[in-house]
Amino acid sequence: MRNARISMVKYAFCTDIELASFLREGDKAAFSEIYHRYWEGLHRSAFAVLKDSSACDDLLQEIFVWLWLNREKHHVSSFEPYLRAAVKYKVANIIRHGKIRATYYLHSLSSFEQSFVETENVETKELKEIITKFSNSLPEKARKIFRMSRFEYLSNKEIAEQLGISEKTVENQMNINLKKLRVSLRKMSFWSILL
Repeated sequence: MRNARISMVKYAFCTDIELASFLREGDKAAFSEIYHRYWEGLHRSAFAVLKDSSACDDLLQEIFVWLWLNREKHHVSSFEPYLRAAVKYKVANIIRHGKIRATYYLHSLSSFEQSFVETENVETKELKEIITKFSNSLPEKARKIFRMSRFEYLSNKEIAEQLGISEKTVENQMNINLKKLRVSLRKMSFWSILL
């Protein structure tokens, strides 16, 4: 038992390059260190979008099983961006296949941006620009509904109450907005997989 503890302490001080090398050799303790080092942050990022802990657990299990099964191929200098990209891809697939309700689509995009703020890249910046331009291009009433949903995270019911219109009107307008937004998103390479 003492040797196992010493071994785990040793891996805690390893760089990702060293862990990748041990992992390629089939070292289970190195795999365990990678898992414990990154699981919580990855789960938090996925949960910010999916709001379903069980779905996040399943998604991460798939990623880590894949990581182990393909261990001989990993020549990375850092696991974090590598694993975050895998989470982005899996979350995008869940959204694309409608495994979360469509009403959360815009909120999901926003959460996606926020959860990966540390590793913001060209696609995320491009997404923000497209959403801002899209919002500015809408007619006044549609723009107001869109912004209340997108930026204030109000429910359709709350928007309807504030604007004195029916919830069905808000729902219809958001469906129209989403269709238009999808057309805008088709121009982006990464985000096109959401469609």
